[in-house]
Amino acid sequence: MDRITADTRGSEPDGDERVTAVWARPGALPPAEEGAERFRALIGALADELPGGHPYGLFERACAWDSTGRSDLAVPLYRRAPDGGPDSHKGRRARVQPAGSPRNLGRAEEGIPLLAPEVTSEPAELDDAVRCVLAPCPSPLGRDRAGLPPVLEAVAAHLPRHRRSMAGYARALRDR
Repeated sequence: MDRITADTRGSEPDGDERVTAVWARPGALPPAEEGAERFRALIGALADELPGGHPYGLFERACAWDSTGRSDLAVPLYRRAPDGGPDSHKGRRARVQPAGSPRNLGRAEEGIPLLAPEVTSEPAELDDAVRCVLAPCPSPLGRDRAGLPPVLEAVAAHLPRHRRSMAGYARALRDR
């Protein structure tokens, strides 16, 4: 039995929680393709344990493909997966995560409209992730400078000093 599978049984009977536990493990993503195949199979097996029609089965499979360097196989799964609703953490992940994958496939312009509504929404969990996924999207389009404001905004929130000035720099760059 795979060590990760064994470690996620028992105290966490819910399949969704077990999938989350696998992703949370330090070093969960293996560096070699052989390990990547095992990781994808493990996530797939755990996703199969979710109740029929569960909104995250396809999403978790897409994440496993994406996180192991196969955005080409992740994008179709992301498109078929429901987004999980506007208020849930995973729902937001399901809207944010697929935005970076088209960029990996040379279609950066597809990610920007997926993330734009997330940047302007009320402050919420994953705001920094939204900005960090958005930041590199303009680069393949020859608009490197457009990616800097989201990163400055994400980092500014964590600085012990200079928060206001970094936020100001981000606004100034965006307004130019």
